[in-house]
Amino acid sequence: MKGKSASTTRHPPPSKCPDNSAFKQQRVPAWTPTLSAWPVLLSFFGVGSFCLAVGIGLIVSTTSVREIKIRYSDACSNCSKLRENSSNSEKQCTCIVHFSLRESIQGDVFMYYGLSGFYQNHRRYVISRYDAQLLGRNITNDQAVESKCAPFSRNSDGSTVAPCGAIANSMFNDTIQLSYHPNAFTPILVPLLRTGISWWSDKNVKFRNPKPEDNLSQAFAGTVKPPYWQKPVYSLDTADEQNNGYVNDDFVVWMRVAAFPTFRKLYRRLSRTGDFSEGLPQGNYSLNISYNFPVSKFRGEKQVILSTVTWCGGSNLFLGIAYTVSGAGIILAACVMLAIHLKRRKKFTYSEH
Repeated sequence: MKGKSASTTRHPPPSKCPDNSAFKQQRVPAWTPTLSAWPVLLSFFGVGSFCLAVGIGLIVSTTSVREIKIRYSDACSNCSKLRENSSNSEKQCTCIVHFSLRESIQGDVFMYYGLSGFYQNHRRYVISRYDAQLLGRNITNDQAVESKCAPFSRNSDGSTVAPCGAIANSMFNDTIQLSYHPNAFTPILVPLLRTGISWWSDKNVKFRNPKPEDNLSQAFAGTVKPPYWQKPVYSLDTADEQNNGYVNDDFVVWMRVAAFPTFRKLYRRLSRTGDFSEGLPQGNYSLNISYNFPVSKFRGEKQVILSTVTWCGGSNLFLGIAYTVSGAGIILAACVMLAIHLKRRKKFTYSEH
């Protein structure tokens, strides 16, 4: 053949190597610090002292929290036995638990309900919810509700449960009222606020009511309440129409699942008006409890916690202890390194002489 055409000319394959530049070949000038003993020791002592100071401050602040716990599972044993039988779910059962405050609780007071033995961290429980429904979307004909919320997705006639899922179905529904007894004849109902107890990000981002929001009974038409609920979602709060549906504070608080089987959730906060403008005065009190949430089947316990808070939260020493132990450990390690450094430097000094 006389020659090769241009179309048959072979070109070398493209190189996979990076360009021969300072940046791609990692030849850019850089500063690599050479750490000596004293900067490392000073940094260790500084970080350890900071952690130790923060830990001690957290512990001192947390110990100033006033808290009282009232267990009422045993005091309401008759109601507990009644609730063991599902056929008695429509019957009302109330019980009264008396307690007293030896000293007044000054400042803002928060009421929590506490549960033990309730595993909200179980995987199948945690995923049993449909976030699209909680955002107010119409999912009546959505087949995904079966995979998200079964077996609490539809009732026997095929109507969609609102809200669906095991988390919503097991919502805490005891009604707790606090009364103050300045004397033996005239109990005073302590004013408690139902709103402002949930996270802002939860209530304003993760939950929305379906439209029309000004007529929730119409918005939830075609749906049914969860099996264990006593009233539909659009009438959870009869006193405040804005605190209903998926944005009900009690519902929003319950839907944020707990990480451990023993937990507490915020239930109410004290309205500082009238006789309670300074907090809860010392004296005799009573809890009037409408018992609806059974715990005896899983050997659980229920309690009411009245507590104040500080800048670092409620009565929880874990964070303060963690900071204190970490700071003490870092300072101890720094002292060991300092002793080794001084010993070796002294040894090298003798060897030079």
